[in-house]
Amino acid sequence: MIKFLIRRFIFLIVTLFVVSIAVFAISELAPGNIARNVLGNTITPAQEASFNQQHGLDDTAVVRYLRWMLGSDWQAASRVGHPVRQIEDDRGRASWWVVPEEASVLPYRNFSPDGETMYKLERQPDGSTREVPLGDEVWQENEQGEMVYWGVDREGRAAKWVRGAGEEEQTLTKAGWTSVPGAPSDYIPLQKGLLRGDPGMSTYARRPVAEVLFPRLVNTLYLAGIAFLFIMPLSLLFGVIAGLNEGNWIDRLLSVTSLVATATPEFASGVFLIVVFSAWLGWLPGAVVLPGDTSIFERPQMLILPIATLMLVELGYVMRVTRASMVEVMRANYIRTAVLKGLPFWRIVWKHALRNALMAPITVIMLHVNWLVGGIVVVETLYGFPGLGRYILEAGLNKDVFAIEAAAMVMVIIAVTTQMIADMIYVYLNPRIRFA
Repeated sequence: MIKFLIRRFIFLIVTLFVVSIAVFAISELAPGNIARNVLGNTITPAQEASFNQQHGLDDTAVVRYLRWMLGSDWQAASRVGHPVRQIEDDRGRASWWVVPEEASVLPYRNFSPDGETMYKLERQPDGSTREVPLGDEVWQENEQGEMVYWGVDREGRAAKWVRGAGEEEQTLTKAGWTSVPGAPSDYIPLQKGLLRGDPGMSTYARRPVAEVLFPRLVNTLYLAGIAFLFIMPLSLLFGVIAGLNEGNWIDRLLSVTSLVATATPEFASGVFLIVVFSAWLGWLPGAVVLPGDTSIFERPQMLILPIATLMLVELGYVMRVTRASMVEVMRANYIRTAVLKGLPFWRIVWKHALRNALMAPITVIMLHVNWLVGGIVVVETLYGFPGLGRYILEAGLNKDVFAIEAAAMVMVIIAVTTQMIADMIYVYLNPRIRFA
């Protein structure tokens, strides 16, 4: 078993690597323009070019993939000459600053109002900032004979200023587009990289992906977990009952009901439940409305209809698989032998038939854990539920590559983990199965 788990862990790492490359390549080839998705179709070519430069979108695909996987703070530190680290503010949000190793030097950022004079924006112990002008000695001559300065700009990006270049930055403010003089000529978007737990910055939400992704994942895990606790015991119970009563009215009633529930799409059954229980009867809310960071459990009645919609689809499907497996096992020769020996019927079912009959349903159940976590896009969108499936949909529509990549990694981890759990359950249900 240990060797099997080690092989599965190695398989997980290889799968994550391959999936990350595949998703990144698909995102690159997919039609759409990130700048126009974020800023609108009315932006000018100059504004689009400025946005792409500020976010590193004008770099090659290989450079952007490596930056996403390995991070870029180490690269920025080698250019700046000092460590570049994240510091949290009073709200718990982290931002990038130059943090010299000397204790007497405060963390700082840089800006230049004219491209000729550099300023240091020092972070004070109370969280405020103070502007300090820098002398001409901070400019360094590069191989091309240009006077350059590397630092971290006001937006938290590593940036290179070229003295006298006259660069301008196109910035979108509340008053509209503004051309800011003294802009850097090159940028390095800062991130720690996925291998260190930082999936990057969302180009659409303009927030770190982790700040949005993990709360959405937790919401979906709650929703899927509650649905799972209801779906699986009921579906197994009804499937066993139908299998033991093959051909009579109980079997036919359960089979027809499960077939209708499974064949009805989620959006149809969801709309039906909303119309009946929300619009007509007024018993339950028809949407999940959560202001701000409100917990989904503050109004648990909002979860009833989404959970019921998931149950209608999943319960019927798993029940039919369980019924078919139970019917097949009850026809086996060893079951007939146990009956001829005079063993009590329920002892035959519990001791001999049930374990073998659960082999196929366990596979389906573990596969449908992945669906419950990431494939409930329709249900989450229909009810406005802030979950992972809806987040993946929004990221895909807006070509938010970092968000899509991070969500895909989460789904792969869940998929491989659930299959490992299924394999261990197989060993428990059938001791003859061994994994070398």
